[in-house]
Parts: sequence; structure tokens; C-alpha cells
Amino acid sequence: MRAFYHPDQSLHDPKQYLRFGAVVAPKDLPERTARLLGALEKHGIKPELPASHGTAPILAIHDAGFVKFLETAWAKWQDLPAERGPEVWPSTFPYWSGRPDEDVRPPCRPTGFIGQLGWYLGDMSVPIGEHCWHSTLLSAETAVTAADAIIAGERAVYSLCRPSGHHARADRATGFCYLNNTAIAAQRLRSKYAKVAILDVDAHHGDGTQQIFYRRDDVLTISVHADPSNYYPFYTGYEDERGNGPGEGFNLNLPLPHGAGGAEMAAAVDRAGRAIREFGADVVIVALGYDAHKDDPIGVLKLDATDFGMIAEKVKGFGLPTLVVQEGGYAIEAIGECLDAFIGGFKG
Repeated sequence: MRAFYHPDQSLHDPKQYLRFGAVVAPKDLPERTARLLGALEKHGIKPELPASHGTAPILAIHDAGFVKFLETAWAKWQDLPAERGPEVWPSTFPYWSGRPDEDVRPPCRPTGFIGQLGWYLGDMSVPIGEHCWHSTLLSAETAVTAADAIIAGERAVYSLCRPSGHHARADRATGFCYLNNTAIAAQRLRSKYAKVAILDVDAHHGDGTQQIFYRRDDVLTISVHADPSNYYPFYTGYEDERGNGPGEGFNLNLPLPHGAGGAEMAAAVDRAGRAIREFGADVVIVALGYDAHKDDPIGVLKLDATDFGMIAEKVKGFGLPTLVVQEGGYAIEAIGECLDAFIGGFKG
């Protein structure tokens, strides 16, 4: 298995995260990459530097105005009064349903209070610091370079992406995610493969990835995640979200009850495998997060590290070229073991 990563991705070092109404220490720490690099080293895998691609592959997925905003936000923040905070952080949120023919948005779907707050108040988990854009661009380039390796004939490639990406929508950063690395890689793979399948096993629903491909029939999006009715991202990730228009039937959500462990994950991945085979996928992307681990500080699932080896064995059984894109996972002491088990399961 080849791997790609640029050391400057660890320069992204957020200072603020709003949780339960309090500004707390962020969870996406640079130390995460050190633990994952250690797991690669254990398997004799030396990460290669990504090639420089610029923003062209990004603009194949993301809105140009949004990308320009990310690129210039830090510089514009410096022009604000001296009492500004340490990072770019919003203080107002627009009300816009996205449907001019609707008088109001649909009823708030989450039953949990935190989700209801977010419906009206928004998301403050994506502060932008001095190095955020640089690290984010390199993270996307890591995914693109890994996709190019698959296109060139590799059967299994790992892209150590940080910041993560699966919550980023076409024109919005959210959930620690700024650009959607998984979606960018999927679009890159479409230059060779007619049908791309995405299997997201992060504990959180891949809402950004779903939104980007929701009206397309060439990319099958599957997300196995914790029940979102009282868990981030709250507003998407339900089983009845199946796609829209030409994308109808090409989005599959498999929410797990809070407290679910390896057995439930195994059954969901088996179901995902059947869908991938029925779709006739030519290649698969695994959006790999470790926040389903039982010790994750913001997790609600109960997987052990060895369960990630099980996931890898099942994915290898699909018999398809496989691109692994790193997503979340914040139990610093556990994530190295999780990647170690995944690589071991895939090699085994």
C-alpha cells in the first residue's frame, strides 16, 4: 500500500471550538498526524509527498467564490479592528432555506436539544488560522495525488488527509472540514472510471459528500455512522435520504444506534458491499474515520481498534482498486492502533 502526506498539513492548529456553549480546546490536533505516521512506519510504509495541482481539481467540486474565501480569509481578518479574536470565526449566520419557493424551512428534525440549537444558530467548528488554507490545500492535493496513483494502476493507496473533508459541502466549511477531500478524489477518479463508490465509515454522517453527489448517478455514496437524531451533523444521515432526480437511489445511509460495536459495523459494511456490487462500481473510496472507537472524546459508538481491521478485510473482499482517504478520529492514544489494524487487515 502506498501512502501520501505533506508535513505542512500539520501546520493547521486551530485554537477554538465551541461545544455545549463553551469555548474549549479543539479536538483536531496536529498530534493526530504523528500517531498515524507512526502506524505507517510500523508497516514499512514511507509516505510520499503529493504533487502540486493547484485549485483546478478542487474547483471541479467546490464553488469558486467559496474557494476564494478560504484562500483569502486570514488576510482579510487582519484588516479587522485590533480586538478581533485569534482566528477567523463567524458571529452572524444567514437565514436561507435554499428554496425560494418555500415560505419556511422544514420542521427541525433532530430530537436532541443541541441539534435544535444548531438548526437555528449554526456551526462554529471551523475557525481559520494563519496556516489553515495552506494545510487545507495540501490535504486536497494529497487526495488528488493518491487518486492519480490509483488511476495509474495501484490497487491500494492511503492518503493521510488533514484537515478532514467529508463534512465540507460544495460551498460551505463545517465540522472541522474545509474542502471535501473524498469528493475531490472521487471526481478525479471519474476521469478513468465510469462508476465510483464511496464508503464512509467515520462515526459522523458524511453530509458534505452526500450533498455534492446527491443528484448524480455515477457516484454511489454510502455512509455508515451513528444515528444523527441526537448526534452531529443532526440534519442529514437518515435512511430515507436516497438521492434526488438522476441521483435517486444512489445514496445509502446506514445509521447505527448509539453504543453499537463491531458486530453492527460489520453488518453495515456487508450491506454496503452488496450495494457496491449491485451498482457495478469500478473503484471504491473508503472515507476512514476512527471516531467510532470506544475511547473517542466526541464519539458515541463502541468499536475496538481490531474492528478497523475487520472493516479492511471486508473492503478488500470487494475486489476493487481502493483509495483510503483519512477523515476524523480524535482519541490520540487509539488512532494509531486503528490505522495499524486497518492496514494489517487489508494486507492480510
